[in-house]
Amino acid sequence: MDMGAATSFRTRTTGGACAPAVLAHGQLRLLTLAELEEPAFRAAWERLVTRAAEPNPFLEPWYLLPSLRQWGASEGVRVKAWFHDGRLAGLMPVARQARYYGHPLTHAAVWLHANAFCGVPLVAKGLEARFWEDLLAHFDRRAARALFLHLPQMPAEGPAYAALETVLAARRRPYYIAAHEARAMLAGETSAATYLEAAMSAKKRKELRRQHNRLAEEGALAFERCEGGQGIAEWTAEFLALEAAGWKGEAGSALASSPDTAALFTDALAGAAAAGRLERLALRLDGRAIAMLANFITAPGAYSYKTAFDEAYARFSPGMLLQLENLALLEREGIQWADSCAAQGHPMIERLWRGTRRMASINIAIGGLPRRTAFRLLKAYETRPRS
Repeated sequence: MDMGAATSFRTRTTGGACAPAVLAHGQLRLLTLAELEEPAFRAAWERLVTRAAEPNPFLEPWYLLPSLRQWGASEGVRVKAWFHDGRLAGLMPVARQARYYGHPLTHAAVWLHANAFCGVPLVAKGLEARFWEDLLAHFDRRAARALFLHLPQMPAEGPAYAALETVLAARRRPYYIAAHEARAMLAGETSAATYLEAAMSAKKRKELRRQHNRLAEEGALAFERCEGGQGIAEWTAEFLALEAAGWKGEAGSALASSPDTAALFTDALAGAAAAGRLERLALRLDGRAIAMLANFITAPGAYSYKTAFDEAYARFSPGMLLQLENLALLEREGIQWADSCAAQGHPMIERLWRGTRRMASINIAIGGLPRRTAFRLLKAYETRPRS
């Protein structure tokens, strides 16, 4: 692939030929999965990751590519790549969706699947405002049937969000917050022991010590922390089996319940390990895992991606005991915060991780006057006071 200055936003005809369409800004390109996988582009993508204003592991090559292989074609996903001075400086997967929370409203949206927990695009630091200006101008020209642009799961305290707010205000472009949540976050310049003492009462800490000691009476209890790819296939299979043996397996929502989510998990963990982004924790009893946890390490942050525990040992709280070990993220060099990836109100993690990370899902007007008029009606409907 030519990695020089991008001059077109490419669309595909039904015959497969490229039909270039020159844009006023000349910096957005639509890329196919095959193009994303080309070595030259992937190298540029990986360089963008190191220059990004804020981390998003779910848009890094080792995670987004397996996601696209599983669902990209069926869900009509297109990846928009933004170039600045001939270098890849922004990347965002987008899909046009016919329904909006059950209503027949066609819109364009940053694409996230059920196992991707952050929607902020990868944008080179310092270029966030320019990225949003070019992206929104593109959607104004090429809105097609989309009524608006939906940006889900945006970190509300991040630089990309701040730049977006500035651009929207400067252009007086209508928008509104369609949904928001505050999910548990781990942060603080302190040791794990000091954090635990402040987060939990002495009575609760004593109870956890008692559960640990009682669990140790059941057999040889050991904690394991791994990085890199050694034994990754076996570890992944063990995690999938552990999760499937519990309530998620019974409900059909475990990763192993579907071949596509099992494949995503397997490929993503292997890719994260190869990229130096994976930390694996396990609590083992007589060598068998009774609690497991996978973290994505994306300095200056981390994402606590997936966890599972053996429900036969629930009385000993093995998941919480493993989370006590996970507090070591506070002491890890280069890590300032960790996102739990847990829904707001999670009964376990919010007892321990006392910070909150605000996530906002934003709707933004695009196109000309008729669309913006319709958008204002939607905004009025969704933001009306509820009795």
